[in-house]
Amino acid sequence: MKGLELNSVQLSEQAEQLRQEVRLFLQKELEEGNFEPHCDSWLSKADPEFSRKLGEKGWLGMTWPKQYGGSERSALERYVVTEELLAFGAPVAAHWFADRQSGPLLLKYGTEEQRKKILPGIVRGEIYFAIGLSEPNTGSDLASISTTAKKVDGGWLLNGSKVWTSGAHYSHYMVTLCRTAAKTDKKHDGLSQLLVDLSADGVTIRPIRLMTGEHHFNEVILEDVFIPDDMAIGNIGDGWKQSMAELAYERSGPERFLSTFPLFTELIRVLQQRPSSETANIAIGQLVARLTTLREMSLGVAGLLEQGVTPEITAALVKDLGTHFESQIGEVARLLVSAGDSVSSIYKSMLATAILHSPGYTLRGGTTEILRGIIAKGVGIR
Repeated sequence: MKGLELNSVQLSEQAEQLRQEVRLFLQKELEEGNFEPHCDSWLSKADPEFSRKLGEKGWLGMTWPKQYGGSERSALERYVVTEELLAFGAPVAAHWFADRQSGPLLLKYGTEEQRKKILPGIVRGEIYFAIGLSEPNTGSDLASISTTAKKVDGGWLLNGSKVWTSGAHYSHYMVTLCRTAAKTDKKHDGLSQLLVDLSADGVTIRPIRLMTGEHHFNEVILEDVFIPDDMAIGNIGDGWKQSMAELAYERSGPERFLSTFPLFTELIRVLQQRPSSETANIAIGQLVARLTTLREMSLGVAGLLEQGVTPEITAALVKDLGTHFESQIGEVARLLVSAGDSVSSIYKSMLATAILHSPGYTLRGGTTEILRGIIAKGVGIR
């Protein structure tokens, strides 16, 4: 099917050696009590000190040119590091968006001045990004945004608001999709991306708390925020194209099916301490089979990224299937071992997080309906 071609990817010996290095580092951090494993850690657990440690190891901006602080390693080596961080439930939220998509966005579309100013700080684990896409009252129709930027002498005046901006309260910048030209029948035209300094005058950040009381989402209010011309990303008017390319990085990574993996491993530990159950064995086997398939698909996308291909359709498919799998882990765990059973506090905490966060799995990064529309259009059935 057009747009869905994936080849099996074999990880190199060098990549597997790197895996062992990362695993030993994380085991040591755990033993020293520097973090506790969490589900959804890439979104909800930020630890700047941990991010700096990863920067010192050379595990941020891994594929980027050395002139910006990167290591010029392969996308598959970066994939291995990402897998291990997620599997351990490490606190990686602080640097996550900057490393995953904002940095690559600047590498592809940014100016040399922007790259020199920002990328080395991301690599060190010291500069963090939020993503300004969604808005109140727009639902899943991203192109209907109402945030506008008006051209003024030396830059732009930005007005509007963005919601579900993960980590904006501790981030330094926000990549903001806005309308820089009047809306026409072609609603995707006239959109641009501006780089907002979140400490600038006119920026207000309000928390959006989950039912658990956790705070990682925000609403960012933009009132006459001045954005200098040199903070525009790419060409004015190319914002939609750039945003779609950016979302391919967001939708295809292992975080789209490993958010609840720490609960999965903890569930298996609990079950191993109990008499064997055919029901449990079948349920675990089914989850392992789905996980293996999703990993092969995601690795295939990483292989395409390594070749310089931006596989938007395949990335959407990985995200659609992966986020449903994340919810399945929570449901299976709840049915096999309830929080009321005699289990560790770690299991109870992970189960609660997985269940309470599950409504968001199929929303963030594109709703299920939007993703399936992308896939259907890409393969010519819509």
